[in-house]
Amino acid sequence: MSALDARHGIGVSPGTAVGPVVQVRPPVRPPALEPASTDPAASGQLVRQILESVAATLDDRAARVDAAAQQILAATAMMARDPGLSAAVDKHLASGRGPATAVDAATEEYCAIFIAAGGYLAERVTDLRDVRDRAVARLLGLEDPGVPELTEPAVIVAHDLAPAETAGLRRDLVLAIVTESGGPTSHTAILAAQMGIPAVVQLPHAVAIGDGTVLAVDGSTGEVFVDPDPATRAELVQRSERRAKALGTTSGPAATSDGHPVALLANIGTAQDAERAGALDVEGVGLFRTEFLFLDRETAPSLEEQVAVYTRVFEAFGTRRGVVRTLDAGADKPLAFADLGHEENPALGMRGLRLSAERPDLLDTQLTALATAARATGSDVRVMAPMVATAEEAAWFARRVHENGLPTVGVMIEVPAAALRARHVLAEVDFASIGTNDLAQYTLAADRTQGELATLLDPWQPALLDLVAAACGGGRDAGKPIGVCGEAAADPLLALVLTGLGVNSLSMAATRVPAVRAALSLHDLPTCAAMAEAARAARSPQDARDAVLGLAHRLMTDLV
Repeated sequence: MSALDARHGIGVSPGTAVGPVVQVRPPVRPPALEPASTDPAASGQLVRQILESVAATLDDRAARVDAAAQQILAATAMMARDPGLSAAVDKHLASGRGPATAVDAATEEYCAIFIAAGGYLAERVTDLRDVRDRAVARLLGLEDPGVPELTEPAVIVAHDLAPAETAGLRRDLVLAIVTESGGPTSHTAILAAQMGIPAVVQLPHAVAIGDGTVLAVDGSTGEVFVDPDPATRAELVQRSERRAKALGTTSGPAATSDGHPVALLANIGTAQDAERAGALDVEGVGLFRTEFLFLDRETAPSLEEQVAVYTRVFEAFGTRRGVVRTLDAGADKPLAFADLGHEENPALGMRGLRLSAERPDLLDTQLTALATAARATGSDVRVMAPMVATAEEAAWFARRVHENGLPTVGVMIEVPAAALRARHVLAEVDFASIGTNDLAQYTLAADRTQGELATLLDPWQPALLDLVAAACGGGRDAGKPIGVCGEAAADPLLALVLTGLGVNSLSMAATRVPAVRAALSLHDLPTCAAMAEAARAARSPQDARDAVLGLAHRLMTDLV
């Protein structure tokens, strides 16, 4: 199988597949010369009915998917029901636009606001445009854009795939997903990985590939072969079989081949996530994103509501560790009940722990709820703060946690300052976890929601690995453990590098754990250290990956 025969995108969900292309129906644009509405009030009412029908469709899909997808679909349905969107449509109708054109213009106004805000809101632009596209199609009496009804296994190809579409895919009929845009941290990429569907994003000219064309897709390497020859097809099938065999050879607590332990943990966002992951072979929770309980609400969740959710999460993991990140919101994840006003640069603004310092009542209620749930379940609960930059911030947070009766406190290392001064930050707390997604965007000055900057955000960037090394050095100096809970932890090859740098635990989507466990079992700690040194010495992310793969066990080509 020659690399010269392959097109290259970015692999975001591992696995291989071969099958015919089914192109996603593209969105319908409003008529170029749509007549102005003759009755803006009646047109506004029609648009509201259409938007409600879109929301109802999303609600129906949400009832038939897992918890992670439910969260995304429910949030998208709320967008369709947003009175502000309908009011913006009314404004455009009154100015002389037709209904479809008014919906399009109003949506793009909101998209511009979301993109300017960055972070969480920027990630919602695809969702909002999906609402727009469905509404416009229905206003014009056409089929919704999206994935056609599948009758046989196929490779889904699209310019981009809305989360609502990804969440509704049938795993038994979708062999792989290929998109022309998107990024490694997009909702589509995350959902594909959770569903175990091989996926490649950022594949040039993907939408030009005709329906029925056979593709061979490698979601690990990002390679896509158009009309592959029999040898290529056979190699991918064999690679998939070897991968399945390798994943079935290990279980239990993870360790390198010479016995060095590396805890493998699950990332979760909801109680349903916890119950699903808790039944799997993982050593606990490495990142519980509690913000899903707070977002898209008009009022903060009550103490009782939080206690109920946290209790369900802790019960799902029994005596295994549960690392909880306190509310990571504000600025790029705005809360209606904690609006701190306009910010020129939200990504560098009052988010994470900074919001908690401004609204300590929110933090104290959350900590009280966590302590109550911990006592009720007897669980090993460890609490960490997001977006910590200084030792003073770490000390302030540690005092609040201890005052609320929780014994184990940590911080997220997501900004270069915390990585470079990890020795001082960790002197105030018990552990740290590196969020490689945010650390990459702040290190490379590249918005992680902007797909065209994906190469800068590659977790193999040597500069990012230098900061991970600095954080681990600080952890050794302070005698405190360091984990990684960003996307880098889920890459089996990069997991070896992180272990060689001194990382003690890796947290990821629970479905990615078997491949990382298998990779660790194939290598001893000195080899991992040599890999780390080779990666940091490289000139580029690709050079770093190639250098490490050259040191790896031959079976790694089937795991990555």
